[in-house]
Amino acid sequence: MIGGCLLWVGWFGFNAGSNLEANGVAALAMINTVVATAAAVLAWSFGEWIWRGHPSLLGGVSGAIAGLVGITPAAGFVGPMGAIAIGLIAGLVCMYAVSALKPKLGIDDSLDVFGIHGIGGIIGAILTGVFASPSLGGSGVFDYSTGQVAEFSMGAQVYSQTLGVVIAIVWSAVVSFAAIYIVKALIGLRVSDGDERQGLDITTHGENAYN
Repeated sequence: MIGGCLLWVGWFGFNAGSNLEANGVAALAMINTVVATAAAVLAWSFGEWIWRGHPSLLGGVSGAIAGLVGITPAAGFVGPMGAIAIGLIAGLVCMYAVSALKPKLGIDDSLDVFGIHGIGGIIGAILTGVFASPSLGGSGVFDYSTGQVAEFSMGAQVYSQTLGVVIAIVWSAVVSFAAIYIVKALIGLRVSDGDERQGLDITTHGENAYN
């Protein structure tokens, strides 16, 4: 809970600070960071309530991170209602990815990095193309060649966002597989079964992190 709260506070510097100046866009990014994250917490908590019969603290914190990740691509381009929608969608879809999709795929991801950061980032990037529309309260796309907001096409923008997501996935996959095979050849990918059962805190660091 403390770690999640620290992330939430630090994310203001990430989203609003990326604007590099204190103006209306930075303020919008801060507001969107708050409301999207809150919406994702509620979405994950209520989804977990329906799915498992009760919400959990871990689920709420995971929902917060899913909302933070989801709103990051869109923070300076969508309105607060669009940010809430992105948070709700990110919270529910990331919950499904962590609770149902991960076991089906057999992914070894103890920190749910793919289910929260991967899926949440994809959702936020693509939905930026939807909720950036001025008709939905977004700011549109600024055309730096003309110095004004360009005519907005939701279909074209969603295509551009999706293309960027696909390129990022392909690039990350190629580089990751290359890195994995290099590590596997040099030192191996996993510790021994005995070390894993005993815990890496003991076998690697020589001390207990938890009782």
